[in-house]
Amino acid sequence: MKKFILAFSLITLATLNTACGDASGSEDDKGTIGISMPSKSLERWEKDGNNMVAEFEALGYETDIQYAQDEIQTQASQIENMVTKGVDAIIIAPIDGEVLSDSVNLAAGQEIPVIAYDRLIMNTDKVSYYATFDNFTVGKLQGEYIADHLNLEKEKGPLNIELFAGAPDDNNAHFFFEGAMSILQPYIDEGVLIVKSNQTDFATIAIENWSSSIAQTRMDNLLTSSYSDETKVDAILSPNDAVAQGVVSSLKSMGYGDDARPMPVITGQDAEAASVKSIINEEQTMTVFKDTSKLAKITTQMVDALLNDKKPEVNDTETYDNNEIVVPTHLVDPVSVDIDNYQEILIDGGYLEESDVK
Repeated sequence: MKKFILAFSLITLATLNTACGDASGSEDDKGTIGISMPSKSLERWEKDGNNMVAEFEALGYETDIQYAQDEIQTQASQIENMVTKGVDAIIIAPIDGEVLSDSVNLAAGQEIPVIAYDRLIMNTDKVSYYATFDNFTVGKLQGEYIADHLNLEKEKGPLNIELFAGAPDDNNAHFFFEGAMSILQPYIDEGVLIVKSNQTDFATIAIENWSSSIAQTRMDNLLTSSYSDETKVDAILSPNDAVAQGVVSSLKSMGYGDDARPMPVITGQDAEAASVKSIINEEQTMTVFKDTSKLAKITTQMVDALLNDKKPEVNDTETYDNNEIVVPTHLVDPVSVDIDNYQEILIDGGYLEESDVK
């Protein structure tokens, strides 16, 4: 009788597994997605990676996520390793979008679709899609914030502004700068704003690797060379939070931050916890929030559609020319955040915890 019951149980279990599918079997195994991220040096990249892993796992995919620690050759090697492993699709946030065409072409040779993430991959027609934020609008929001905060429509000036731009090898940095200058350049032309250092071209003001320490050194040099006569800086165009925090450190070391010499308007981007805390403490003035959870969801849906022979949803088929093709793109809108709305947008919205910024 015991042997009969055991045999019956095994037969029943096998029948159920056949009917319902084993959770670890091929029926639920949708494949593996390679995710290549630049580094963990900026807080946002780790958030981006974690969000995508969670989204893909919820859909039944496995993931192979790699961080290249800002080493271009490391990123290329990691992507090539993903191709060798036979992943089903690869998402790439490039360190330098100009140099990964060989890696993308290698993936295409194995019929592995490649999606550019946040930063466009240049010089190849093998990029399937691009998921990013509206980067020109990021810069516009920064420029508009400076214009509104300094009341430039009514201000006769002159007021002093200094300009910073992002990493020269990051295609997005050019969009940020162009967006900001579309707002600020008319006021500079009219003399309402003055760049006292005369450093205005992108190549001069770009900050390698978005480095806080390089930004701090440049701000130190600007203050020493152009503001030694006790005139004050009224605004700093900073492209992201890492650069902004370097600028803040420099200004504080030079005596800014009290009633006699208040902090200038300082822009940022990424809503990093340290910068939000700085905004609350009235040091950095604003940041542009790019909801990486939304971008991760869009990217996941894009890949899932591709792998199921469906057409991914895009909302821009004209803007993002990578020198070979115009890459079909899905843009996510950014949001301006300052001391007045950080609680509602970042804390109440669940992006940051209250404890992160206290």
